[in-house]
Amino acid sequence: MELLRGAVRTYAWGSRTALAEFTGRPVPAAHPEAELWFGAHPGDPAFLETERGELSLLEAVAADPEGQLGSASRDRFGDVLPFLVKVLAADEPLSLQAHPSAEQAIEGYLREEKMGIPVASPVRNYRDTSHKPELLVALHSFEALAGFRQASATIELLRGLAVTDLDPYIDLLNDQSDADGLRALFTTWITAPQPDIDVLVSAVIDGAIQYVSSGATEFAAEARTVLELGERYPGDAGVLASLLLNRISLAAGEALYIPAGNLHTYLRGFAIEVMANSDNVLRGGLTPKHVDVPELLRVLDFAPTAEAQLHPPVHREGLGLIYDTPADEFAVALLTLDGEHLDHEVDASPSHDGPQILLCAEGSAVVHGKSGSLTLERGMAAWVAADDGPVGLVAHQPAKLFRATVGV
Repeated sequence: MELLRGAVRTYAWGSRTALAEFTGRPVPAAHPEAELWFGAHPGDPAFLETERGELSLLEAVAADPEGQLGSASRDRFGDVLPFLVKVLAADEPLSLQAHPSAEQAIEGYLREEKMGIPVASPVRNYRDTSHKPELLVALHSFEALAGFRQASATIELLRGLAVTDLDPYIDLLNDQSDADGLRALFTTWITAPQPDIDVLVSAVIDGAIQYVSSGATEFAAEARTVLELGERYPGDAGVLASLLLNRISLAAGEALYIPAGNLHTYLRGFAIEVMANSDNVLRGGLTPKHVDVPELLRVLDFAPTAEAQLHPPVHREGLGLIYDTPADEFAVALLTLDGEHLDHEVDASPSHDGPQILLCAEGSAVVHGKSGSLTLERGMAAWVAADDGPVGLVAHQPAKLFRATVGV
C-alpha cells in the first residue's frame, strides 16, 4: 500500500482553483486544471510514492501483475488495471461527446491502426480497444446534459421558444417514432451547412432570451444553457443539440452513469469519475478539439432516456454507499466515517478481492493494510494492491473516502 500521486491534466475548460485547493497546493494554479488521474492508463499514469522513490503505477502493475491485481482481476481483464479514477473540475462546458461500445472500440482502434494514424495524433478517435462506461459522483453541485429527452417534452420546449424557424424540425419529431425522430433531427442539425446553422442558432438564442425574459420557468434552465453555450461557441451546432438532452443538476453525493452511446456534456462543477480504463471519445461539437461527426453518429444511441434512468441505484453495505452499475470493470463506494465509526478501526474491504484506490474527499483517515498503514488527508489517494488486504480505516473526525475497485 502506497500513497498515489495523481496526474494533473490541463485543459481550457478546467479550473485554476478547484483541484489546487482540493490537493492543498497554491491557489490559483498557473493554468486551468481540468482532471486529476489516479490510474494506470498509458496516457498519464499516476505514481506510487515508495521508499525507493516514485514509481509509475503502470510499471508497478507490469512488474507484478499477480500481487498488484490479483488472480480474479487478471483472469477477467488480463494484466492491466481495468478502471481509472479521475477528479474532474469544470469551470466551462466540456465537448459534446459519446463513448463507443466494446465492439465499436475494438473495430475503430484496428481501423485507425490500419490507416496509420498515430495513437497520440489529435485526429485519432480510438486510443485503445476498451469501451468507456463511466460513473460521475458530484463532490459539490454539478450541472450536465445527458441522454436524449423524450420527444414529447422536447417538442414542448421547442414550441415554448416560439421560434418559427424551428417549426420544420418539430415536424421531424412529430412524424415518426421517438428514436427515429431524434436521429433525423440531430443528424440534420449536426450535418447542416454552416450558413444554415448560423441563422438557426441566432434565432434560437433570440427565442431563449425572450423565454427567460418572460419569467417562464418550465424550461428556464434549458434556455439559459442555450445562452451560455451560444456565447462560448457561436455558430456551433452543439448549441442546437443541447435542446435535445436532459438538463441535469446534481447535489453532492448524487451520481450519473453514462453508458456507451449516450450523448452528453458536463457543463460545470466538481466531481469524481470512475470509468473503464479508456480514453476513447467521439466529439460532435462545443470544442476546439477534433470533431468526427460521422463516427459520432455511428456510435450514438438515439433511444430517449428519462433522467431517472441515468441515476444509478444505490444501496448501503457496511460503511459504504454503493453505486450500482452494470460495468464489469469497476465498483464504487462512498465510505462515510462518523458517529459510532470514529476513534476505532473499521473494516473497509469490498466484498470481493482485487486492487483498490482510496481517495479522501473530506476529513482525514488512517488506512491499515497487511503491509503497513498511511494517513490520507483531503485530496490524497492510496493504492492498495490485491495482496495487501483486508483494509481497515481509523478516523478521529468525520471523513469521507471513495473506494474504487474491480466490478463484481
